[in-house]
Amino acid sequence: MKRVTNLFYAIALLSTVAINVNCKGKTENKKNVEMPEETIETVTITQSDYGETQDGEKVTMFSLKNEGGIEVDIITYGGRITSLRTPDKDGNMENVVLGFDDLAQYEKDNPFFGALIGRYGNRIAKGKFSIGEEDYTLAQNNGENSLHGGIKGFDKQVWDAKTEEGNDSVSLILTYLSKDMEEGFPGNLSTTVTYTLHNNNSLDVLYEATTDKATVVNLTQHAYFNLSGDFSNTILDHVVEIDADAYLPVDSGLIPTGELRPVEGTPFDFREPKTVGQDISEENEQLKLGGGYDHCWVLNDQQAGFRKVASAYHPATGRFLEVSTDEPGIQFYTGNFLDGTLPAPNNGIYGKRSGLCLETQHYPDSPNQEEFPSVVLNPGEKYVTKTTFKLTTK
Repeated sequence: MKRVTNLFYAIALLSTVAINVNCKGKTENKKNVEMPEETIETVTITQSDYGETQDGEKVTMFSLKNEGGIEVDIITYGGRITSLRTPDKDGNMENVVLGFDDLAQYEKDNPFFGALIGRYGNRIAKGKFSIGEEDYTLAQNNGENSLHGGIKGFDKQVWDAKTEEGNDSVSLILTYLSKDMEEGFPGNLSTTVTYTLHNNNSLDVLYEATTDKATVVNLTQHAYFNLSGDFSNTILDHVVEIDADAYLPVDSGLIPTGELRPVEGTPFDFREPKTVGQDISEENEQLKLGGGYDHCWVLNDQQAGFRKVASAYHPATGRFLEVSTDEPGIQFYTGNFLDGTLPAPNNGIYGKRSGLCLETQHYPDSPNQEEFPSVVLNPGEKYVTKTTFKLTTK
């Protein structure tokens, strides 16, 4: 916003005398006139070049910043959150999401750092499903299964972008047209994802999609959080809460068995806050299958729509992350497959459990499990879901 200088104050600067007119038309001299305060933008969005893909597509970075000091960097390649800087309880600013320093590293095989995931977040068994009488075979990129949309999912596409600015928020609007049979999915899917940063320190992720042919859709955001701001630390000391009475046990391929298993009396009970490390090493078949937590929790109060469902807290820094959504499930993943081979900032590496994910979504393999909430989107319908990440300190 531009500073507007009042004519009378301009005169005051020249003459050191302000002339005030009272209601009777008289004038009086008055010295030491206070100048109006400069209006400062409290929420901004800027853009910069982020290089080109190997195919020559230009990639742009958008930087969103609010008056609370939160800064979010998002690139059009995969709609990825590459950095999220937020203050700790002492005001120290640090990045709390895992990412890379350059585009080339994102183009290599990586664990979906900060990416938008589609068309289908999580796994579809054997890369196959049916809609009505039609059978579909997907790209298999996780053993015999399809994971996170396939070999070239939404995380590897360059999205179109535009911005919007409000009084207390800024938005980055990303769009992508996934063509019929891309990665094996039917229908031309028009997708819009809107990131909105508010001055109350919340980051909304609004997903919208339409199709011209019956298809399946399950979009999510794959940010890895480490609230310590130091990626040489693990997330085992993070205190996590998940509002769920049940979770989905999996088979050896991490495909849900179809059972909704109560969390009570198991390491999967996060209904009361506890550290990630408290039970992660227990002798438990499901923990062994996932190498830790890599499961979908069946969220409570699904009929309530948008509500708080989970949180993570780092006591040493005071950073507190609250997650709200209208989705029925959340995949809690503790970075079990990070193995120290990927580069982190400042010549570091991302070791095992250096980040955690709270991925709001429908259940894995829903297209093949009729008892699960439907993920089918038909022509004339609109897919709409919203998740909010709010970052504060306590």
